[in-house]
Amino acid sequence: MTKKTVLITGGARGIGRGIAESFLQADYNVMIADLDSGGPWRYQLSNETELADTSSELASLGTIHYVPVDVTQDDSCKACVKATIEAFGGLDVLVNNAGIVDSGVIDEFTEDRWDRIFEVNVKGIFLMTRAAVSELRRSSDAAIVNTASIAGKRGAPRMAAYCGSKFAVVGITQSFALELASDGIRVNAICPGMVGTAMWHDHLMSNTGNNEFESRMSQIIPLGRSQTVQDMGEAALYLANARNVSGVALNIAGGYEMH
Repeated sequence: MTKKTVLITGGARGIGRGIAESFLQADYNVMIADLDSGGPWRYQLSNETELADTSSELASLGTIHYVPVDVTQDDSCKACVKATIEAFGGLDVLVNNAGIVDSGVIDEFTEDRWDRIFEVNVKGIFLMTRAAVSELRRSSDAAIVNTASIAGKRGAPRMAAYCGSKFAVVGITQSFALELASDGIRVNAICPGMVGTAMWHDHLMSNTGNNEFESRMSQIIPLGRSQTVQDMGEAALYLANARNVSGVALNIAGGYEMH
């Protein structure tokens, strides 16, 4: 059988890297895509060097290539999909994982920061899906997996922009699931809980070390531990292969969020 191909945005590190590992272990062709230029942000974003390093480090698991992408730019999204087709001859699964976080009280939150959150987390899914959908229609087993969050199920103080963007991802997922069902394309979302990535360590809990982070998570999460990037990879792989599941926003949060 011809190997299936997955394209993963935000694939250089963190949750995206965990998703790439899971798909490689399931014998997919994997294309990881991430920022070609991070630019200034509230915490350190990935870059093309990190993208290349991740591709090299995961090469022992299977066939993996990489391509830079800015999901807020239409031409960049189209070029990313084109590179995937040229490398592997097709596309079966799109994982819209690229995302950023920011927080702050509303009367001090700048318009630029608000817009940047929605450009990456929401518009990025629209542009990547629009660029990929014609090729996904050619697949006999196509799926889209979007990375939402438990913050897309329940609001939190100082997190209006991020929560709003992730609520939007859940709504977009449901709408795409209905719109693309007649094409045989399943669309679902994963909703990560507390995963010890740069978003948490460099921004949301920037004054705490990993041990303190894990200690806090063990106290508030019913299953007693934080979530891992491997947990997210397992969930994304499941949703990519579940033949009769579409429109779901699946919590992977150790029982912390049950909505």
